[in-house]
Amino acid sequence: MAISSIQVFNCLRAPNAFPAATTALSPQNSHNLSASLRVSFGFRDFNSCGVKGCFVSSSSPSRAGAMVRERAERTEDYPLVGDSVDAVDDQLAVSTTQKFQERDFAGTSYVPVYVMLPLGIINMNCELDDVEGLLNQLKILKSANVDGVMIDCWWGIVEAHAPQVYNWSGYERLFQIVRDLKLKLQVVMSFHECGGNIGDDIHIPLPRWVVEIGQSNPDIYFTNREGRRNTECLSWGIDKERVLKGRTAVEVYFDYMRSFRVEFDEFFENGIISEIEVGLGPCGELRYPSYPAKHGWRYPGIGEFQCYDRYLMKSLTKAAEARGHSFWARGPDNAGFYNSAPHETGFFCDGGDYDSYYGRFFLKWYSHVLIDHGDRVLALANLAFEGTCIAVKVSCFHLLSGIHWWYKTASHAAELTAGFYNPSNHDGYAPIATMLEKHGAALNFTCVEMRTLDQHEDFPEALADPEGLVWQVLNAAWDVCIPVASENALPCHDREGYNKILENAKPRNDPDGRHLSAFTYLRLSPILMERHNFMEFERFVKRMHGEAVSDLQVKPNKEHTKLQGTDGQVAA
Repeated sequence: MAISSIQVFNCLRAPNAFPAATTALSPQNSHNLSASLRVSFGFRDFNSCGVKGCFVSSSSPSRAGAMVRERAERTEDYPLVGDSVDAVDDQLAVSTTQKFQERDFAGTSYVPVYVMLPLGIINMNCELDDVEGLLNQLKILKSANVDGVMIDCWWGIVEAHAPQVYNWSGYERLFQIVRDLKLKLQVVMSFHECGGNIGDDIHIPLPRWVVEIGQSNPDIYFTNREGRRNTECLSWGIDKERVLKGRTAVEVYFDYMRSFRVEFDEFFENGIISEIEVGLGPCGELRYPSYPAKHGWRYPGIGEFQCYDRYLMKSLTKAAEARGHSFWARGPDNAGFYNSAPHETGFFCDGGDYDSYYGRFFLKWYSHVLIDHGDRVLALANLAFEGTCIAVKVSCFHLLSGIHWWYKTASHAAELTAGFYNPSNHDGYAPIATMLEKHGAALNFTCVEMRTLDQHEDFPEALADPEGLVWQVLNAAWDVCIPVASENALPCHDREGYNKILENAKPRNDPDGRHLSAFTYLRLSPILMERHNFMEFERFVKRMHGEAVSDLQVKPNKEHTKLQGTDGQVAA
């Protein structure tokens, strides 16, 4: 069974969760029922209200109608199961009698499937732990015809003790095992700390020598308005500042990537390494660390701006002076706190300062810093990995996936604090897609298994729309013809979750035949290896590959029955 979003988000909800907002949009932007349906069904349309959805333009009424019918069919196919998690478990313990009509993906495009390896598979001494256990699990994955695996190469492990002293030994052993099994590798250049966020079960800090620099110069880290530092990754303000033992941050990243390319040359030459994902921020994502759980943030708080280190403030001052308004060299003083709601702030509320002359200046600068950082690092990544596919992860954050909360409000506050200038009257993802296209980079995005109706049931006050966000981001990327890969945000082991992933991976009736370039499953675990879960996963892989499955008919599925009294593990 996929972990319900209510189980995940309950542990993140603010202690004194605020009441639901009475309106999603300002009174001056109040819209009729037709416009409401357009937003709720995720259509790409800038209508008379200035409300941005995604996927279908207003010039395609027949296409819009088809999407409405399809969404309605999906709503009937996948009705929500009761309000109580315990009730759901009790129901599954007997048998899953839920019936739904599945779409046949036989003969559709082949979408490669990768599986993300556990976070702690390489220890802090850069040694591969439990070689025999891993080998058995990889053999099982191979039996399901997965295309490969994804692995994080942690900066804090490889370059832990001294600048430009790299230890790749554990990764070399792992890569040899993967090659011998004829699997492929997606490798993540992880320049961030692991630990302190939801879903992190181990701790991997930044390199020791970087931490020592941070003790004497804490401005190398992102900082909020109150001066609290976030040590998860380095501030983009030092991208061009020689504060890391005589090197800039981007030089440090480039040297690391170049060392990896040289060390594993044979794996590049024989095609074992199929993709490099370049970490660009917290959790490896291109975003500001605006909602850190370790600093007390809880879903669905709006987060806080993270631009108060002296290097980013110097950049803001320069931008304000260039604009001719030096008094704009400041962050907003009415943007609330980590767990505020938009309507509780003067900056993000309907008609708030986010849309004032100053607000637009600040938000454009804030988002341009994000895009400029990606531009600089990807330029160097292409030098280091010439001829290899490059990818970037945007707006994910482990179990919370894309920043979909407050998406149905005018300001899109949670996206703004994360660096995505995406209010209802401005497309914040198109400039990012354009930057990625410049470097020939793919976009990796999550949320593909999440449903807007589920979010509305669990957290109506969050005014979330994960489906609308997915389609906006997908179309921003497809509009500039860059590949889009994806991964699940929540652990997924059931057919309903897999069907949602398939629908987004291969959109129905897309006139251009667009589909995901790859999908990465999060992640390899003992739960996935349970027999009934693995059988469902194997079936999912076949459908992603465009192969036929024999059990599409409407019937109860015994594989979903909870197995009690046995471990149910799959044998290698």
